[in-house]
Formats: sequence, structure tokens, C-alpha cells
Amino acid sequence: MRISWKPIPAAETNYELLWLGVSVSGLVAGAAWLALGLPWPICAFHALTGLPCVTCGATRATIQFFHGHFLAAWIFNPLILAGLCAIALFDVYAFSVLVMRAPRLRLADWTRLEKKTARVMIVALLALNWAYLLAHPPA
Repeated sequence: MRISWKPIPAAETNYELLWLGVSVSGLVAGAAWLALGLPWPICAFHALTGLPCVTCGATRATIQFFHGHFLAAWIFNPLILAGLCAIALFDVYAFSVLVMRAPRLRLADWTRLEKKTARVMIVALLALNWAYLLAHPPA
């Protein structure tokens, strides 16, 4: 894998702008949903099996995260907390490079082994998170 900082060519998709827009839109939609008092999402997996799914507690973890209660967010769902932290870091990076018109971080030329390792790590994180939720189901 090659890590580089490069200016964005005119023909390349502006991923920083795209994903920052998705992130901010999701935040606005979620805040509006809660502000309007709409019903919380129901998990079909939990309703059918009685077991927590991989993302069980995500809504409560997100609310705790935005209130600054990081330990409570961790207790509800550690993987969601890690994901929210990663999104926040990406948003800061994306906003910075957009405002300063700075070179963009790019990961290129992944080998087959690196791709496979990344996939295995993602599946392992999901499995570990699910094991945690099965052992400590959110109330």
C-alpha cells in the first residue's frame, strides 16, 4: 500500500466533499428525527431472535457520544463509538483540506494480502463487537 498526499485532479471525484456532505446530512437528519419525536428504529433481528444485533445500541451510543458521555457510548456499543470517533476525525480532515485547498490523503496500490488482511480485520471487529453485545446486551 502506498500512502501519499496529492492535489486533487479536476477529473477525480472530490471524496472529502462527498463524504463530509453525507456525514453532515446524516447528523442533521438524525437530529431532526429526534427533535420531531419520531419513533426510534426497531431492530428486526432483535425482534425475531431476542438477541442483540451487531449494531444494537447504536442510537443510544450516538446520543451519548453527542452529549459527551463517551463511557456510556462505549457501554452501549464500542464499535459505534469507534466509528463515530473515526467519522469526527475524517470530518475535521475533510473540512481542513477543503478550506485550505490542501493536498488530499490517498491510499493506493493495495496488495492482495493487504486487502485480505483489511477484510479479515473488519470481520473480526464486527465479531468481537457482537460477542461483547451478546455478553452485555444494552438495556
